[in-house]
Amino acid sequence: MKSALALMALGVAALPVAALAQTSVTIAETAPVVTLNVTESVEAAPDVATIGTGVQTRALTAQAAMQDNAAKTDKLIAALAKAGIARKDIQTSGITLSAQYDYSNQDGKPEGPRFIGYEASNQLTVKLRDIKKVGASLDAMVAAGATSISGPTFSIDDPSPLIVQARGTALRSAKAQADYYAQAAGFRTARLVSISESSSGGQPPMPMLQSARFKADAAPTTPVEPGQVSASVTLTVQYALDK
Repeated sequence: MKSALALMALGVAALPVAALAQTSVTIAETAPVVTLNVTESVEAAPDVATIGTGVQTRALTAQAAMQDNAAKTDKLIAALAKAGIARKDIQTSGITLSAQYDYSNQDGKPEGPRFIGYEASNQLTVKLRDIKKVGASLDAMVAAGATSISGPTFSIDDPSPLIVQARGTALRSAKAQADYYAQAAGFRTARLVSISESSSGGQPPMPMLQSARFKADAAPTTPVEPGQVSASVTLTVQYALDK
């Protein structure tokens, strides 16, 4: 029996240290903790405009509608490239083909829908990197055969510097608030315990929507006002209040 016990003891002693170290210790924060959500934004002039455009065509057959649409879309893309827009900044966003019906009742007589042909649509998303040319680009799209335009949406291509600025402002604001709570509650200082971040950069300030202003008067080009866009950072921080 003694030999068996000795062998068991020897076996336990021979186990790797990692196999025995199964205990985890978590030290809970004993001081009062204040949790703050702080959002700060920085505004700047945009340097990119994104526009949706495209061509819709109709024909009696699906093939004819698609072929006509392809030819007109090629013309539109060629015009965009000729205007200096890089191919990487032109992206197909949707192609659709659908049958079209006339649901109106002629002569007041109830009758079923009347088939009138097929409609094909090819939509493009275009990124313009020269804000000053947005209005002229919209007019060029229409002249090249575009039958739909949406936008523009303004943004900043690289919002990193704005996010850094907003992050610093948010952290300073959070520390000031935590210090206020500490002093108001009779504590000596506020000690940072945790921090998490969410950010968005270079987009129009919400809820404002940016859009082109179209005029029917003698304006030579479509007027567009880019305004300002913002980058924002939201910090969730926790401070322990120490005596």
